[in-house]
Amino acid sequence: MLNASNPRPSPHPRIRVLVVDDSVVIRKILSDALRNDPEIEVIGTASNGLIALQRIAQLSPDIVTLDIEMPEMDGIATLREIKRQFPRTRVIMCSTLTERGASITIEALSLGADDYLTKSSGQSGVNAMENLHGQLIPKVKQFFHRETGPGANRPNARSMAARELTAVPPLARPTAARPAGIAVPRTRQASPRAVAIGVSTGGPNALAEVIPMLPKDFPLPVFIVQHMPPMFTRLLAERLQSQSKVKVVEAQEGMRVTAGFVYIAPGDYHMVLAKTGGSVLIHLNQGPMENSCRPAVDVLFRSVGEVYGGATISAILTGMGQDGLRGVEQLRALGGYVIAQDEASSVVWGMPGFVARAGLADVVCDLKLVTPEIVRHL
Repeated sequence: MLNASNPRPSPHPRIRVLVVDDSVVIRKILSDALRNDPEIEVIGTASNGLIALQRIAQLSPDIVTLDIEMPEMDGIATLREIKRQFPRTRVIMCSTLTERGASITIEALSLGADDYLTKSSGQSGVNAMENLHGQLIPKVKQFFHRETGPGANRPNARSMAARELTAVPPLARPTAARPAGIAVPRTRQASPRAVAIGVSTGGPNALAEVIPMLPKDFPLPVFIVQHMPPMFTRLLAERLQSQSKVKVVEAQEGMRVTAGFVYIAPGDYHMVLAKTGGSVLIHLNQGPMENSCRPAVDVLFRSVGEVYGGATISAILTGMGQDGLRGVEQLRALGGYVIAQDEASSVVWGMPGFVARAGLADVVCDLKLVTPEIVRHL
């Protein structure tokens, strides 16, 4: 998988995007939304996958936005060819908010698509543009940062963490970066009783690496926030269940927590925990978004800390933004053990980058080492 620290060199002053969709209306909406940003250049459009492959070869885009359902060659077939012929080109899938759209998007992500955006056929032109603009611009920019000085404006695919760090609130400002794989020695307060994971861009593939590696007799409950809309989280849970030895479910209101189960927060709902008698129950709510997210990692992690104290292992995996930073800060203060995915194996080193650079991670490691690190601390 292409990752955020291994960019394709680009001599171009702006991020170059090819828009691929069989709908003339959607092509125009996407192109207009992208052209509104001075750091992005729409270098062309295509109405199907065959034309798209020809234009990728001719134009060398940094990113392709790719529709799923197209004539001649659909999005999945086109994605396979892009990854085979042009593996360093980023791909953002365009999906409808339907069960079929969600299912195909999950498949596309498993095949190497870097991210996705959702579109609704029922929206008017103005509303559709506002919705797509709000989603698309951050998704395009998350793979790049803009440099200043000599060589300025040259896109590269490092994560936006370097630029975003300037916005970290004072209490969370970085103290020192931790070399990947180097643990930070400190005293643990309690044996772990729960695992909490936060992840966003690149999450489905990251979770497909982490969760299937858990042993059948894994003794702790695992709570996951993956930034995804409704339907997508259920289908993600079903896919992970089919690959794993442990039970993976989309969380439901009032569900009793069972050791060895993996609970994924449903799209558009925060997931929190509460002690009731001798049991821990899951509650879902549609409270205010945090970090522009619902579900939010910070909401879950705060709740995990309230129920389990420092008897936790938390992991922050690939993703844009800084959701989870405050929650990790609280869990670590209670004595919990913190794992952050390293930059080299992340699609976007935003969320784990904030945690690592704030000095909150006990270990920063390759994605393949996350599950062994969890198991090692049982």
